[in-house]
Amino acid sequence: MVKMGESRKIAIVIAGATGDLARRKLVPALARLFSQGKLGSEPLVIGTGRSYLSDDEFSGRFAADDAFRNRMHYHQHIEKIRGYIETFGDFDRVIFFLSLPPQVYPETAQVIAAEGFGERASIIIEKPFGSDVASAHRLNSKIAEFFSERQIFRIDHYLAKEAVQNILVFRFANSLFYPVWNSRYVESIQISALETEDLGNRSAYFDRAGILRDMVQNHLLQLLCLLTMEAPLTLDPEDIRAQKIQILRALRIDECHRFQYEGYRDEKGVAADSVTETYAEVRMSINNFRWTGMPIYLRTGKKMHRKGTEIGIRFKRLPKLLFNEDGKLLPNQIIFKIQPAEGIIVDIQSKLPGTDISLAPSKLNFCFTSGASREAYERLLYDVVRDDHTLFVSAQESEEAWKVMAPVLDKGTVATYPAKTLPAACSACEWIDFDNYVNDCVPETVPQS
Repeated sequence: MVKMGESRKIAIVIAGATGDLARRKLVPALARLFSQGKLGSEPLVIGTGRSYLSDDEFSGRFAADDAFRNRMHYHQHIEKIRGYIETFGDFDRVIFFLSLPPQVYPETAQVIAAEGFGERASIIIEKPFGSDVASAHRLNSKIAEFFSERQIFRIDHYLAKEAVQNILVFRFANSLFYPVWNSRYVESIQISALETEDLGNRSAYFDRAGILRDMVQNHLLQLLCLLTMEAPLTLDPEDIRAQKIQILRALRIDECHRFQYEGYRDEKGVAADSVTETYAEVRMSINNFRWTGMPIYLRTGKKMHRKGTEIGIRFKRLPKLLFNEDGKLLPNQIIFKIQPAEGIIVDIQSKLPGTDISLAPSKLNFCFTSGASREAYERLLYDVVRDDHTLFVSAQESEEAWKVMAPVLDKGTVATYPAKTLPAACSACEWIDFDNYVNDCVPETVPQS
């Protein structure tokens, strides 16, 4: 990992800088990092695109102060970018963020490599990393012709959320939880990721992908790996990735139910006869000594009744003894709230004040206060600047995740559900009522997803 020093100079090139991602996420994140002095000495930020823009026209598209605007420049196309960068001086590192369609990643990587930056160059790419095992392997192999794995950063913005990063700390820094983190004590793991929005300008992409590719294969499987992997030998990125890969290899899908919201086929860019799923419920299992026999439930969808991503660890119920003679005592649960609010909640039982022994559910809340949570792209871009791969997905991880999903992609019938509703559970699962945690850990200013 590179430690930033005052003398280190970095150039950051955003390919596709006139797009929505640069406006909403990338440039604001870089501006905040610049204001905090985290982009090194005299950073250079260059946008590239097909259109011609002057520097002022480009920087004027973004809300930023004059100090950062003075670092922003524009170059039409990515060809000859090296000569343009050298007019501003010598740079120790040149980072390329490919805010482009995935199908042009290999071509763009080849152009960048041909510029002759060598080991100074790094590239950042966004999901989707392929659409199945074969396409992911082709994409990874093609990019590997021009850049080493150490130079490639595959972004999964879920991994930069504070609550997600706290999963490993929660598990491995607390002896209270580590001994019971297995199928002997845990009844089930449940992950729910719901969105209220429609497809917006992503309808053409989404209709080719579906929710299994768009959410489960990447975001939710990454969360599951962090929840269930063995303790890495060190916090080195390679040690963490090795443990995640072991989980992916032991993971299998036992059930998959696909749904589509009513009116989806009327969306602009969606095929009139589309059978793309907009909601899915999946039952999985892990075939290893720690987790064998314990079910894992995932559900995710569009046009739901509310927005929220939560993880639930439900422990097994107590025997019918002492305080639980009638068998009605609720099981302990740990809830990781990922978005829109972030925090960790532990459900326990406690005695109500008074002389009688009456029990009631209680919550132990660990919540992130307003402003404490750094926006995901800000954290990820800073990690790229530091050359830290911990929160990025390796080529092998992406391909192993596609192998997990292969048996269910585009398979089976697709039922319908009314928009703004949550379909009834299909698996033999008593879903945690995550709606009961909506008002827990709500900060004054909710971090953006």
